[in-house]
Formats: sequence, C-alpha cells, structure tokens
Amino acid sequence: LGVEFTGGISITVPVVESEGEIAAKLADYPVLDIRDVGHRYMIQMGPMNDADYRQLSAMIDAEYTDTEIQYIGPVYSTRLQEQAKTYIPLSFLFMAIVVFIIFRTPLVSLMIILSAFSDIMIASACMDVTGVKLSLGTVAALLMLIGYSVDSNILLNNRVLKRKGRTDEKISGAFRTGIAMTSTTLSAILALFLVSTFSYLVSSTFTQINILFDISVVLIFGLLADLMNTWVMNSNALRWYMARPKKSARRQRR
Repeated sequence: LGVEFTGGISITVPVVESEGEIAAKLADYPVLDIRDVGHRYMIQMGPMNDADYRQLSAMIDAEYTDTEIQYIGPVYSTRLQEQAKTYIPLSFLFMAIVVFIIFRTPLVSLMIILSAFSDIMIASACMDVTGVKLSLGTVAALLMLIGYSVDSNILLNNRVLKRKGRTDEKISGAFRTGIAMTSTTLSAILALFLVSTFSYLVSSTFTQINILFDISVVLIFGLLADLMNTWVMNSNALRWYMARPKKSARRQRR
C-alpha cells in the first residue's frame, strides 16, 4: 500500500549525495523506500510520533534546500482505506446494473462483468509484480479500467446481438473498431508514461511524476488485458451463445 493508505511521511530532497548516505542519515527513522525520481530523491517513511516528526523536519530543513514534506496521519489514511473499499465495489455494482438494463440477458451481462473483473485482477497482479503500490492514483486508474472494459465489451455485444448478419463478420467489424479505440488510448497513455518517467532527461528542472507513472502503468497493463479478455474470451463466448441450438431454431422459424 502507498503512504496514503498506510499513513506516514513522504519527503522529496535534491540529489546532493548517494542513496546510501541518505539512508545512513535517516537510520533512526522508519524509512520504507528511497527512490531516485530524476535529480531528486523521494523518501517514504512509516508513521512516527509528533516529537520524531518535528525532529526529522528540522534535520531535513537544515541539511537540504528546496524540500517537500508531506505527512499523512493514521486517522486520515484509515478513512481513505475505508472509502476505497466502499467505492470500488459500488462502482462494480452500478456497472453491473447498467449492463443488465442495456442487454437484459443474464449470460451476456455476466460475460461483460467477468471481463471487467478480469481486467482489474490482471492489472492488480501486474502492479504487485512491478512494485507499483496501491495509492489514490492507482485506485483511480483501476476505476478507469472498469469504464474502458465495459466500453469495448458493449461495443462487441451491441454489434453481435443487435445487428443482422453472420456472427464472424459482426465480430470482425467490432474488432476493427475496438482495436482502433484501444490503440488510440494506449498511444495517449504511452505518451503520459514517457513524459512522467523521462522528462527529467530533457531539463534538470523536471522530475519524475510518480503518480502519473503509476496511473499510466496500471492503465497499460489493464488495457492489454482487456484486449485478451474482450477479443479472445468474450468474443468466443458470444460465438457459442449465438450458435446455440435454441438460437438456431429461432432463426429458422423467422
């Protein structure tokens, strides 16, 4: 979890010494992570009492110039955790209600919901593998993934269920449109990733923007997972659904 959900202190200082020297200076404090963000170090620490926090702030101000110190108390971080645990399931619930209202078919609605859930789970697993922590930014990215997933799946299901023609042709048409949509979004997110990660190489006045980096990484993983879940899992499920004997019998009667 990020410092927003665990509570603690985030400090940004200019790079004037090595990470090892900074770690030695802060050996008496609960340092969780020291990260080079381009001409600056971002230091994350766990919760501490008021006396230690005042002592740490005085030392940082005396040792460095142009510093930033962000403190998040345990009460506030606990409240943020509770809100995240509430709003993510609620977003899924409302999404499921809207999908069911649109299609009015339990099986089709379930396929869309499972695809969105799979996108979130794959993105979360990739976050764990790459070391991206759950923070306010990554929670926002996971919520955005729900919208992206539902968008592509509604496109596919609308084309297949509500248009006339052969199933394979309708899926191919939806695939071309969906790939164009996802490619455009991925291009924009890739640009966001490059700017947030490598802008400091252009000028020393720039630093890495960690929250944009985390958001872009989560969205890239989620959109790549959505390509698989929508155009492999959901499209084949729709082929099976359209080829059922009951469906064939209805078409013959018509």
